[in-house]
Amino acid sequence: MLISSIDDRRARAVYLVDELLGAYARAVDERDFAAWLALFAPECAYEVRAMENVREGLPLAYMLDDCRERLVDRVKMIQEVWAGTIEPYDTRHIQQRTAMRELGENRWEVRANVLVAYTGASGESGILASGHTEDVVVFDDETAKFQQRFVVLDNTPPRYLVYPV
Repeated sequence: MLISSIDDRRARAVYLVDELLGAYARAVDERDFAAWLALFAPECAYEVRAMENVREGLPLAYMLDDCRERLVDRVKMIQEVWAGTIEPYDTRHIQQRTAMRELGENRWEVRANVLVAYTGASGESGILASGHTEDVVVFDDETAKFQQRFVVLDNTPPRYLVYPV
């Protein structure tokens, strides 16, 4: 059976996006922030906002990193400034791609549902966050990277957010 070049290109894009989403979950859940940073393009943005603020058009955000340097600062804050001052918690990210649209020039718009469970130091578990992501993913040869990662949370997290969602 022959596959057209359009189907082949889309299948490749779907595969690379799913690999990127898996690598993202793995990096954050393992607190491997060097790997997390490597998932972003040189020109990038990362935001985490409440659905209520998005609906109201309010610019308030839990996390608002509008360039790579701010992502690097976020990692430095986690590893150096907050180290020993916060109660650490473990996360488990579940992401499911729900839509993909080609934007052209090796760029794709990707939407995914996200659920983040957490376990605190005392062993209690719960749902930290639920929502969706609105990403722009760029392809370079055989890799995919986030140009934009925009997380919209449905709920108010039951505890502080330290690590990327």
